[in-house]
Amino acid sequence: MDNSRDNSPGNSQDSAPDDSPRTLLETPAWVVSTPGPMASSPLRRTRKAVAAPGPQEILIAVAACGVCRTDLHLAEGDLEPRVPGRTPGHEVVGTVVLTGSEVREFTVGDRVGVAWLAGTCGRCRYCLSGRENLCPDSTYTGWDIDGGYAGHTVADARYAYHLPKDLPEEELAPLLCAGIIGYRALERSRLPPGGRLGIYGYGASAHLTAQLAVARGATVHVLTRAQEARRLALELGAASARGAHDAPPEPLDSAILFAPVGELVPVALAALDRGGTLAVAGIHLSDIPALNYEAHLFQERSLLSVTANTRQDGRAYLEEAARTRPRVHVRRYPMSRADEALSDLADDRITGVAVLMAD
Repeated sequence: MDNSRDNSPGNSQDSAPDDSPRTLLETPAWVVSTPGPMASSPLRRTRKAVAAPGPQEILIAVAACGVCRTDLHLAEGDLEPRVPGRTPGHEVVGTVVLTGSEVREFTVGDRVGVAWLAGTCGRCRYCLSGRENLCPDSTYTGWDIDGGYAGHTVADARYAYHLPKDLPEEELAPLLCAGIIGYRALERSRLPPGGRLGIYGYGASAHLTAQLAVARGATVHVLTRAQEARRLALELGAASARGAHDAPPEPLDSAILFAPVGELVPVALAALDRGGTLAVAGIHLSDIPALNYEAHLFQERSLLSVTANTRQDGRAYLEEAARTRPRVHVRRYPMSRADEALSDLADDRITGVAVLMAD
């Protein structure tokens, strides 16, 4: 970059420097133009300027990006947009094509993953106590900064992940949110060794989390409304698969609610054994009906939420997934059909995970 100053007449050496980001390239990208139901076409495809990476950032050529229900919440307005025209997508797999001057973790050509957590302050009591997921100043990929529904994206190298080169992009992408948030939800559920786990809803995150629990020796019962999802659950190792409002075949030590349906909270609590824990994994949930203390919380049952993840969660899950090799049930879409993928997700036409592939 030419940093020389123009000292010709009319250009003062004392003028303030231009600190605005320099545009490096333009990339095809989807943006949330007008949040609303998918039938109203809230997404628009355009070309977007990409700035040169800052000192601690990397420029990534996107190979694949998973489609998360959080993307749907952002597109439909369930989550308030923080920046107009933001590009969604936070399960990004790609290749590093340029690094900032202070980046030491990555070099050009590295395979890289970008997940939901994009940045934290590093100074608050949460960051300093291993709970950076609760940082009040945390930022998120596809919400605060542009995500992976694009040809290129920029990310903070300190919040990115090295990825193995021996697995397909479409199988790695869902691990970066669906897998990581499922890992944290499983940890929050306090499942004892060899315990009985109930999983409510069986989409992207649930089908990865169920396999992780089975690999750890748990008995997993899946409770979900879709018949096709129940078949997949049994195929991937669940001990039983029933309707979302059905009782599991035995009391549960722990349960995780993945479906964004508040009315399932009392259903899952009632299915817990004494001392059991229900972890709610979603970023958005419809209203929870009134709870009955004796039926739903007495006998030391616990109800916990799950908020984002820490980088340690991400590293720990990716290491465990490398050992256990979960089967990722993928439905592929070209990047140019991201709106169709989100519409299919909204209408429950996807079993497993949807992944956008670079055109």
